[in-house]
Amino acid sequence: MPNDFNQQVIEEFRANGGHVGGPFEGGRLLLLTTTGARSGVRHTAPVGYLPDGDGRVLVIASAGGGPKHPDWFHNLVADPRVTVEAGVFTYEAEAVVLEGSERDSAFARAVGSDPGWADYQARTDRVIPVVRLQEIPGPPDIAAKSWGAAVKAVHDGFRRELALIRQELSASASGTDAGAGTAGLGAQLRVNCLTVCQGLHNHHTGEDTAMFPFLAERRPDLAPVLDRLRDEHMKIAGLLDELRTVVTADDVDPARVRTEVERLTDELEDHLRYEEEQLIPVLDAPGR
Repeated sequence: MPNDFNQQVIEEFRANGGHVGGPFEGGRLLLLTTTGARSGVRHTAPVGYLPDGDGRVLVIASAGGGPKHPDWFHNLVADPRVTVEAGVFTYEAEAVVLEGSERDSAFARAVGSDPGWADYQARTDRVIPVVRLQEIPGPPDIAAKSWGAAVKAVHDGFRRELALIRQELSASASGTDAGAGTAGLGAQLRVNCLTVCQGLHNHHTGEDTAMFPFLAERRPDLAPVLDRLRDEHMKIAGLLDELRTVVTADDVDPARVRTEVERLTDELEDHLRYEEEQLIPVLDAPGR
């Protein structure tokens, strides 16, 4: 991929809270910064990823099916400490190259999520590496001009992830997803659902324990708004529990998963819209 194209994608990603159009529209994308194996210079590349649960993501060194591993892969082998930009959040991570059956299982899940990975493998004689990026504990940097902008960017991230899951479920229903046919739910799709469930739980817990008390202390007049948002958090928590139950069942029914994802999406969109309308002007008010 030409450097000028990479730079254009990087700039668009950073300017739009992780959203990129063109060939990356509707996909999962992060920015991966590695240290040059020879130069020691930091390099950033846009890379597709897959959720892997528990603060982990998978990236695949496909190089479009080319004969050589991409430069970023050689760099992280030499120095596994990397920086990940995921929408509004930037964090440090440890890169682990998966081997043997663990690699094969992860790659199979990737193919189940997007058959294009199999096409790339078919084009090359090399075994395409799969790398796990494990977030290193610590406060992430927030790339936003204001607290309100940060809230909106986080919300939009959840919107995009749920939209992707809905697309994957539609592919599963039509039989176009190689790893998630109509008889069951693909392993990667299960991970995607569970990851968004955990992410929403963590986000709402953070709001309930930090942001809402902060606002309540400074703006007592917001009490009705905050009470409504807390009540909605409880309702959404129930929907998340239901979705976890259906995606982890032994005899998982994709139709029921679709129903639960739709219920969650509808309820969450109403909640996010209300929160943005009521709280972003307050968060971004001068002298807050």
